Amino acid sequence: MVDIGQFVYDIFGPYGWWGILLCVMIVFIIDALIFPTLPELFTVIAFMYDPSLEWGLAIMVTLLAGEFIGMTSLYLVVERVKVPKRVQTLATRYVNFLIVGDERLLLVNRVAPMIPFAGAFVSMIDTWTYRRAFGYLLGGAFAKYGLILAMSGFFFALFSSGAAQTYTLAFVAALIAISFAESYRRKRGMGRGGASA
Repeated sequence: MVDIGQFVYDIFGPYGWWGILLCVMIVFIIDALIFPTLPELFTVIAFMYDPSLEWGLAIMVTLLAGEFIGMTSLYLVVERVKVPKRVQTLATRYVNFLIVGDERLLLVNRVAPMIPFAGAFVSMIDTWTYRRAFGYLLGGAFAKYGLILAMSGFFFALFSSGAAQTYTLAFVAALIAISFAESYRRKRGMGRGGASA
């Protein structure tokens, strides 16, 4: 197996710990702002640089900052752009069609991705508020990535570095697969006339 931690270190190592954290932040900003980047994978790869509690906390703070910057930037762009009323109506209908129609959808989105570009939705949907959406977005990120980092730390505490990397990557791959499967299941349920619980 390729030593992924070493691969990341080779790219960002010359810049030290701040190079790794900068990479994490950029990945989360791009994920929130432009297109999906599999941030779960980047989170565990960054953790492999130094599987310690302190490093895990530094990654958590960095990724939460990236989530905030990405969501807020997109929110502000959409706030300043004249979005056609038709697009706003379609976004509202889509969200109202889902099992959860308010900002709590951003929590569900962590398990079953149903809405990309959360900042745009927060801006377009009249009944949503930025503050509540921001709270759910960061709360969901804290829970999801906290679990990923905790499990990564658990694997590194119990197993050798090579085995820990394997188990950590397998855990993240399973989480991503479950997310995609749940998202697909919910979208199929919507196609049949309603979101399934």
